[in-house]
Amino acid sequence: MRIVTYNVEWFNSLFDDDGRLIDDAALSGRRDVTRHQQIAALGVVFAALDGDAVLVVEAPDQSRRRSCVRALEGFAHRFGLRANRALIGFASDSQQEIALLYDPAALSVIHDPQGEPTGKRGSENAPRFDGVFRIDLDLDGTPELVTFARPPLELLIETISGKILRMIGVHVKSKAPHGARGPDEGLRLSIENRRKQYAQCLWLRQRIDDHIAAGDPLIVLGDFNDGPGLEEFEHLFSRSAVDIVLGWDRAPKARLYDHHARLALANRTAAAPVSARFLMPDEQHYFSALLDYIMISEDLRQHQPVWRIWYPFDDAGCYGDPLLREALLLASDHFPVSLDLVI
Repeated sequence: MRIVTYNVEWFNSLFDDDGRLIDDAALSGRRDVTRHQQIAALGVVFAALDGDAVLVVEAPDQSRRRSCVRALEGFAHRFGLRANRALIGFASDSQQEIALLYDPAALSVIHDPQGEPTGKRGSENAPRFDGVFRIDLDLDGTPELVTFARPPLELLIETISGKILRMIGVHVKSKAPHGARGPDEGLRLSIENRRKQYAQCLWLRQRIDDHIAAGDPLIVLGDFNDGPGLEEFEHLFSRSAVDIVLGWDRAPKARLYDHHARLALANRTAAAPVSARFLMPDEQHYFSALLDYIMISEDLRQHQPVWRIWYPFDDAGCYGDPLLREALLLASDHFPVSLDLVI
């Protein structure tokens, strides 16, 4: 079984309000890339991935006027993907959803949110992800109230062989300090935003603890906009947001494992794995980082897991296929991460 996470930049801009692809020569949301080029590139990439389940981060908008499911299923039909059924959970307050495309012949999937709903006062005990989490992060005696702009997608999955899995799709980020008046206020806002991201990851970790305690095979995947050693405020918080979710400070059976995160932590003097590539403001250099992960519970490590980042400059198979290599560079500023399991 192949599980994939893929952040598709400006996916929403490729569809009209009826969920139909806008396949024309106008520019897409991607720099110097037309909608036709991006759509064609995404078709090549999704076909090459051939995933049983693909978590689409920054999936098309879900609102009163637009349907994320209709858009994704139409996209899958256009390119003949076997992962042609789409599912979302709680809609976001942006135009970026977290959705799953999956093969209904291989998997049965339902949205299965855990935790209790909350009111505005929130709860400190892993509430439902569309609710409010109450936590005193700065230890001043006054708890902060934390919400998700993009509530994690909680799924209950049954494979064709009868294996039951839990999956949580994630997109967390720390907002840039927009509107800051001067460097001091920018630093203050950056720290506040990063503190909120940490709180979201602590909330997520509570849910992970509950699943592990219940003996649930668990996959947590998506875009964390963070990584071991990447966080500029890590010296203030002692660990990264990804460290929190992985639980490397926990007992071995309570941890999650991601091969690339482990490599990034272990090889501080060597080139680390990367899953995203961004053009810097000087427009002369690219910045690459490991932001996308597929984390698994200890029991799933017994199923011969094989991780792969479809980064064309590191992966020989991607680089050696000119059509796929170019498609990966045109399709998004992130690159897919896949996990193959024998289940």
